[in-house]
Amino acid sequence: MAGTKPKILILGATGQVGEAVIPLLTGNPAIQVVAATRSPEKWKTPGTTAVALDLDRIETIAPALEGVERAFLVTGYTVDMLRQSKDFLNTAKQAGVRHIVHLGACGDDDTRVDHYAWHQFIERYIEWCGFSFTHLRPEIFMQNLLGYGGESFVKQGIIRHFVGDARLSWVDCDDVAAAAAACLLDPVRHAGKTYRLGYEAKTFGEVAETFTRVLGQPFSYEARPPEEFLQKVLAAGSEPAYMRCVYNSYVWLTAGVDLGADKVFDNFPAITGRQPRTVADFAKTHADRFRY
Repeated sequence: MAGTKPKILILGATGQVGEAVIPLLTGNPAIQVVAATRSPEKWKTPGTTAVALDLDRIETIAPALEGVERAFLVTGYTVDMLRQSKDFLNTAKQAGVRHIVHLGACGDDDTRVDHYAWHQFIERYIEWCGFSFTHLRPEIFMQNLLGYGGESFVKQGIIRHFVGDARLSWVDCDDVAAAAAACLLDPVRHAGKTYRLGYEAKTFGEVAETFTRVLGQPFSYEARPPEEFLQKVLAAGSEPAYMRCVYNSYVWLTAGVDLGADKVFDNFPAITGRQPRTVADFAKTHADRFRY
């Protein structure tokens, strides 16, 4: 309807990226922000409304999309992302959604990492459906240092991980959220773009050196076998198919296979108007979580 503010639906509104996107949008009087959550009755964030949406219950998708013009599509770390995304996109097409910003994963188009490729299949389906789109491909989240798959990687000054001496490209989740917000606010400018989001390449040993310098306490890196990661995340209840893909990538990285995991990019200032955060910035921000 002419004169109606564009409605933007945020999936993953209680997740680490989706939750960070919402406050970047709510101060804008030109849009309506709607949070998708399984429990809208618990939603308390000012400047937004909440709708019920469970991607495993297809009957909840159409009501959540009523009047929506743009959507931020995020799925969980399970193989079900393929079915969930397809259901969501089919329904979004019928509902008249115009622009999709999709949170994907690392990798060039020819990646052989299984779960990265799953995200790229979703990208291709978005395009095939005819949406205006922006694809976000973040590299390794700095927040993974706080915990991933139920496993905390930094304890008492020791960083334990499962990729040997591989150098990885890092990005702060808050910067991913900033890129997503920019694309949702100006879909015309960002239409048809695929943004790789990774801005500082470091091994875990170099991350430990950065923590030591910034936090004023000694940190060290202890490389652990990928098999240990798989055992721990499965014991914590993580989804087996997805985590086996992660495990396979860790095996390759430990063996020195070149997955392009250390690629860095210079697009962030053009997307958001500021510089990306560094690993040192992240250490300072979360100092209370890392000091011992």
